[in-house]
Amino acid sequence: MTSGAGTDLGGLLESLRDTLIVSCQAYPGEPMRDPEVMARVARAAVIGGAAAVRVQGLADIRATVDAVDVPVVGLWKDGSDGVFITPTLEHARAVADAGAQIVAVDGTRRPRPDGRTLAQTIAGLRDTHDVLVMADCGSLEDALAAQRAGADLLGTTLAGYTGERPRTDGPDLDLITLTAAACEAPVIAEGRIHTPAAAAQARRAGAFAVCVGTAITHPSTITGWFVDAITADG
Repeated sequence: MTSGAGTDLGGLLESLRDTLIVSCQAYPGEPMRDPEVMARVARAAVIGGAAAVRVQGLADIRATVDAVDVPVVGLWKDGSDGVFITPTLEHARAVADAGAQIVAVDGTRRPRPDGRTLAQTIAGLRDTHDVLVMADCGSLEDALAAQRAGADLLGTTLAGYTGERPRTDGPDLDLITLTAAACEAPVIAEGRIHTPAAAAQARRAGAFAVCVGTAITHPSTITGWFVDAITADG
């Protein structure tokens, strides 16, 4: 094992039960698109009570691991279409090497760029790194397949983005409920959770933990919500 050797993975997993994970990401070209800025955003989220943070990009992961004392869910977005969330084994290993204790990967049943299956990717990662794997899924079928492939956590991250399910206005509560009932692996509710009330709904629907990003860490979008509301009301 070259990363996280000796990690108590069971304890790490249990530490996420009934908690909030905060996704700290900024898009290329945005003012906050800087690893140190994202690390500071992560620190602020931890002060607010986040039990873990989700971070994109190797530089951001490295900066955040040094800045916080909670687990880091790391991912590497490469591309913008199809499978682009930590799409290959090499990406997954690099994320783990950067210090992420939990590696988030595309957990859909779509073909992966390197030709490996999800099961092969997870097995290959575990051959070299002592980490948990979160599978970002878009449907119940994805989640069941990801569980069979060995994923430790099942995220609803891609619900509404793969063509298998409609894109709901808020979190896909039906998918959370279905997945929690059908799968033994813990479900992380993620995607379009824009209010505390929606986060509570996701938890009641069966989520093991809830991950919120945009509504907490993306000020441009949050500002737009308020501008739109004021404009519409006028």
